[in-house]
Amino acid sequence: MASKKMSLAQKVNILRASVMGANDGIISIAGIVIGVAAATNNAYSILISGLSGTLAGMISMCMGEYVSVSTQKDSQKMALISKRQRLDDQYQEEFNYVQQKYEDQDIDPKLAKQATKELMDKDALSTVVQERYGFNPKDFTSPYAAAIASFISFPTGSVLPMLAVTLAPAESRILATAIAVLIALLITGYCAAILSNSNRLKSSIRNAIAGLLTMGVTYIIGQLLAH
Repeated sequence: MASKKMSLAQKVNILRASVMGANDGIISIAGIVIGVAAATNNAYSILISGLSGTLAGMISMCMGEYVSVSTQKDSQKMALISKRQRLDDQYQEEFNYVQQKYEDQDIDPKLAKQATKELMDKDALSTVVQERYGFNPKDFTSPYAAAIASFISFPTGSVLPMLAVTLAPAESRILATAIAVLIALLITGYCAAILSNSNRLKSSIRNAIAGLLTMGVTYIIGQLLAH
């Protein structure tokens, strides 16, 4: 039996989870290793802290995505049940709602009515749900795919700060890590903006600032606890 191909929405969901997972892996682990590096020069301690954070983070991100997407999917299913009942009881009101939505888009009333009738006759539930809630009832997002994407991408993102802080010379490991992380966050911020169709420059800068703040806070705490 041929496997069902993923829709564009499902692919975008996996890409979103992957980009966000990698981004969180970069920021979280960078904050941890820089904080520890500020407190001690022991490379083994720094590496262990990074690995521990990676393990905890990948599990947390995986379960977080699963719970989040599952909750969204459950809400969508409840909306379908409610709308199916409403179509049985108040079909004309739902018809009028869809028609009005089209008319609000400057479509001629006669053409809007004709389009509504054709769509409602073909699949009333899908038409109403898409117009009211903005999702395709035949195209649910998979919580498992999102969870797996995060499970893989978080440790992938965490590799960069761990390599930078462990391979760089002791006297420059914090600066080297901060620069490497900053470049990576600019890239992931840009990718996230592409997926959300938002301002690329603004998203990249905002992401970089979040990372710098995280590293700055953990660095200060590490300095205060240094011995």
